[in-house]
Amino acid sequence: MVSSDEIKQLIAAQIEVEHVIAELNGANINLVVVSHQFDGLNSVKKQQTVYACLSDLIAKGDLHAVTMKLYTPGEWEQARHFV
Repeated sequence: MVSSDEIKQLIAAQIEVEHVIAELNGANINLVVVSHQFDGLNSVKKQQTVYACLSDLIAKGDLHAVTMKLYTPGEWEQARHFV
């Protein structure tokens, strides 16, 4: 079984992240990823970027459901003001 720390490291190895939150509940994960690499990408392209990092874990069945919130640094600053 994979840990949330391992997932964070996997994402950080493939995407230049400023911030990653990974909450794992069995084979389900909730992610928040903040990266400059998301600048100019629509939401589908952002998701595809993160899914590419997780594809092996999904294929092996280590992850079943992935919920993600993906932000550029500017979007993250705005979102944090509403929390």
